[in-house]
Amino acid sequence: MTAVTAARRGRRVLVLEHNGRVGNKILISGGGRCNFTNYLATPDNYLSGNPDFCKSALARFKPQQFIDWVEQHGISYHEKKLGQLFCDESSRQITGLLLQDCADAGVEILVNTKVTGVEAAPAGEGSARLIVQTDKGPMSCESVVVATGGLSFPKLGANDIGYRIAKSFGLNVTEVRPGLVPLTFSPRDVKAYGDLSGISMDVVVSCAGRRFRENILFTHRGLSGPAILQISSYWKEGQPLTIDLSPDEKLEEWLVSKQPERTELVNVLSLRLPKRFVQAWCARDCPSKPINQFAIKRLREIAQTLHRWEIYPAGTEGYSKAEVTLGGVDTGELSSKTMEAKRVPGLFFVGEVVDVTGHLGGFNFQWAWASGAAAGGSA
Repeated sequence: MTAVTAARRGRRVLVLEHNGRVGNKILISGGGRCNFTNYLATPDNYLSGNPDFCKSALARFKPQQFIDWVEQHGISYHEKKLGQLFCDESSRQITGLLLQDCADAGVEILVNTKVTGVEAAPAGEGSARLIVQTDKGPMSCESVVVATGGLSFPKLGANDIGYRIAKSFGLNVTEVRPGLVPLTFSPRDVKAYGDLSGISMDVVVSCAGRRFRENILFTHRGLSGPAILQISSYWKEGQPLTIDLSPDEKLEEWLVSKQPERTELVNVLSLRLPKRFVQAWCARDCPSKPINQFAIKRLREIAQTLHRWEIYPAGTEGYSKAEVTLGGVDTGELSSKTMEAKRVPGLFFVGEVVDVTGHLGGFNFQWAWASGAAAGGSA
């Protein structure tokens, strides 16, 4: 995005890519169909040490502008849910769009090129302000835009070079950690729920004042699914997740109405919740017996517990399973209008390497496009 925007302004642009092809993260996204934006994107969909930082870039490059670009290339797409837009065919269409427009604008792309650092150019280097050190030799330039991403997907070559470049110029980098990532059970919860792998439930998950209504998915090691990935960006070690297992139906009066029956509690609850989950939950927390043997007060307590099921995750599945990296180059070091480092003229940071992280559902791509366009308009 930065390369196309800058080249269309008449700038000579060279893209350095350490992999053998560009856009690997785009290619695997959305199950191979690329959730390329979310037309509902607003600044409220982003986490940052400075929540206002993303407003300028997002306001100047909106989802509709990328949608228009997609349509100009004849790429068909569809909304999956909640504003999430996917290619009908393949994520290769998005990389193809970007590569085609780069070529048309005269952008040069150099793959299999490892960047080892960036430094200030010495006096007398003409218009060059910075030197990029690579395994193919040093390259002098007026501007450098760091679009290296974060630490997620290490198998695709993700590394910390973007953070190291920032630190080498004395720029602050906030704490980084995996985001949009599955959470793991404690040993006690693994014993109780580890055999429920594959069970999916529509729930409301809450933590740290945030809540998300989507599915959770049990795994052998913990919890995943859209609701868990979303809340993981807000969760910190030691905090509980509170999960409403029946957000549409209030269980309290329903359970009380069943009290005269002789049916086992596990069978009654299985009318509303997956039976395997109910069996595991009852086995650990509420031994089943005929429902008419429970006092009304106890049935109300059971219902309330299922509406506020608490789980204390042991941790996350780490960067190998994380969609994004939380934290990054401190936004206080950058111009929100241009993404240029305030103390290093010519040095820009865009996308995931910056301390701006979107929710699940196309928001991080929209930040990539918006921040890239902001930098490309100035670099």
